[in-house]
Amino acid sequence: MNQIIQEWINKAEGDFSTAEREFAVTCSPNYDAVCFHAQQCIEKLLKALMIKFKATPPRIHDLAELGRLVAPYCPSWQPKTEDLNYLTRAAVDFRYPGEAADKEEAGGAVSIARKLRMELLELLNML
Repeated sequence: MNQIIQEWINKAEGDFSTAEREFAVTCSPNYDAVCFHAQQCIEKLLKALMIKFKATPPRIHDLAELGRLVAPYCPSWQPKTEDLNYLTRAAVDFRYPGEAADKEEAGGAVSIARKLRMELLELLNML
């Protein structure tokens, strides 16, 4: 496997571990961070997949758009746009004052990321 792709995967795995670990915290959990790292995991895996197919990933964070860019390379992979939008919104909206994630929203982000992560790792031939 290409070293650059492996680096993207390693960083994605670090984000996923951080999201899961922070979600499990019982004292003062940071649900905003859970949402952010869940989104970052999927963003990095999508970009790794693009690189696998010799495409240059754009410097964007919109998972639905990244999903559309990956679609021609992986036509059998059809994630729910709602899931991609959920993660994107959760990562962006909760980073600034005025909005905060709660346990339910963070749990939703981790659940979606867990599912998409497995699918993307399979497409990357990591499973």
